[in-house]
Amino acid sequence: MEKDRPDAVIVQPSLPSKRAAELALKQRVPAVSVPRWFAEQGGLMSYSPRYADLFHKAAVYVDKILKGAHPADLPVEQPTHFELVINMKTAKALGLTIPESFVLRADEVIE
Repeated sequence: MEKDRPDAVIVQPSLPSKRAAELALKQRVPAVSVPRWFAEQGGLMSYSPRYADLFHKAAVYVDKILKGAHPADLPVEQPTHFELVINMKTAKALGLTIPESFVLRADEVIE
């Protein structure tokens, strides 16, 4: 990051969130990722489906299968509710101004 300084980074969700957020902040590079805990652990922001909704849908599918439904007969569903979490403490530490219109769209703003 020091040699070829990026404007921002997208962090792979399988990486350790806290460490990735710390490294990005240390290098003063805005970082975003999928899971909400990335923003909760110091990343600039996250955008993802609501995990609780996904778990609920999975439970419904398991229930149908246990009651005899064939998995191949069940429809493929995509998430319909997403959440945006913005960490304003990180934005301030990076010297970033997040547009008010964007902040208003956030599901959660960490102050």
